[in-house]
Amino acid sequence: MPNYRIIVDQSDHMLYLLDHDVVVKGYPVAIGAMVSQTPVGDFTIVNRQANPGGPFGAYWLGLSKAHYGIHGTNNPSSIGHNVSHGCIRMYNEDVLDLASKVTVGTRVTIRP
Repeated sequence: MPNYRIIVDQSDHMLYLLDHDVVVKGYPVAIGAMVSQTPVGDFTIVNRQANPGGPFGAYWLGLSKAHYGIHGTNNPSSIGHNVSHGCIRMYNEDVLDLASKVTVGTRVTIRP
């Protein structure tokens, strides 16, 4: 049985999915802009929503830090850049793949 957790490494704009501390997949991401930086620390996924609408793309994975999450985007050219309001943006196909693997309670570590 998988034991997934997520590490977001802001320095290389990547989100890593780990199973029992082994990286099984890496996804490119966009992170917060200088004035709205992505928070650093340990969080959990607290809610999930398919097709949340607006700029959130195909899926929303809410974090235990209020108003922050991992989500798709309606602006795929932003991936790889520091442009969000603090959330972690992913390509829609990638966030759907990630959402198919993780559940509420999955640990998320965000590193600078």
